[in-house]
Amino acid sequence: MIRQSWWKILAVVILVYTILAGMLIPLKPGIAEVTPRALQAGTEVELTVTGYNSYYSKAKNELRAWLKLKGDVVLKAARIEVLNDRTMKLHFILPQYLPSDSKDDACSLILDSPIDGAIVLPEGIALTQDSVNLLEGKKLWSVDKMEELNAGPKLTFPYRSVLYESIRNQYFHVPLWFAMIFLFLFSVNFSIRYLRTYDPDADQRTLALNRAGFVFGLLGTVTGAIWAKYTWGAFWSWDVKQNMTAVALLIYSAYFILRGAFQDEEKKARLSAVYNIFAFAALIPLLFVIPRMTDSLHPGNGGNPAFGGEDLDNTMRMVFYPAGIGWTLLGFWVASVAYRVEKLQQRLLDA
Repeated sequence: MIRQSWWKILAVVILVYTILAGMLIPLKPGIAEVTPRALQAGTEVELTVTGYNSYYSKAKNELRAWLKLKGDVVLKAARIEVLNDRTMKLHFILPQYLPSDSKDDACSLILDSPIDGAIVLPEGIALTQDSVNLLEGKKLWSVDKMEELNAGPKLTFPYRSVLYESIRNQYFHVPLWFAMIFLFLFSVNFSIRYLRTYDPDADQRTLALNRAGFVFGLLGTVTGAIWAKYTWGAFWSWDVKQNMTAVALLIYSAYFILRGAFQDEEKKARLSAVYNIFAFAALIPLLFVIPRMTDSLHPGNGGNPAFGGEDLDNTMRMVFYPAGIGWTLLGFWVASVAYRVEKLQQRLLDA
């Protein structure tokens, strides 16, 4: 019994690990907000910094901050005032000239803490100067150096200002789609087998795999819509990836309608097998080709990268790849249950 069900046990273990690790591992500390975002050279400015998962109070006397321009050009904060764990004020005395040949430039804000580690807000602050003096600007900005930065907590997920905690949906939304694709792929295999052998068992397995794949596709769409609500502002933005997903699911829903349109079992199985092969052939360009040919909000399409270093770091990979395996195994488990139910119904009808 255990030998036959080892993969089901593995699926449960992996999914329990995925849920616990995916929900309990904290996000890396980050910078949620900085005001003001536009600074004038030759003035003394005060930046109010709002942190995320930060512990400013615990490292009050060891905090450091810099404004960083291109290269190694930095300006250290003259004074740091900690209000609480999530809020602090940075005081900078900006030189009259910038080390830039333009009146407008952008700089990054770098915070360093022995508890939170080094945190960067890349090019998030605009700098302006009334006149350009490149040589004088380089002299004024070359007096400060960034010493060795702290590493911070190791076991964390990356902080993204747009995603925040919703980045954890990566372990549900994406693996559900992986599982769907594998289920549909195996269903094509059984459709081809049926067309070669006309074995009714192959048709029943195709139906079970497509039922499970369709359910996982719906779950992937729902989790994606929830994610879109928190990142794009609406459950459905008519993004090309969302539209192509809807078309793909409609194509597979037609598979079930087609099966219900025929009473003759052999004709039903033969036509649905042919349709299933063409449905999978349409699925690939709908999900992976067409979205890449136009602009898209969805990562991995329209020039928008997916699985980058900030979206999927080494810690996330420790959870993401097992999640893909776990959800896929669960999908095949669901398909096997659907297959057995279909077989039992057929036996009852024959009896």
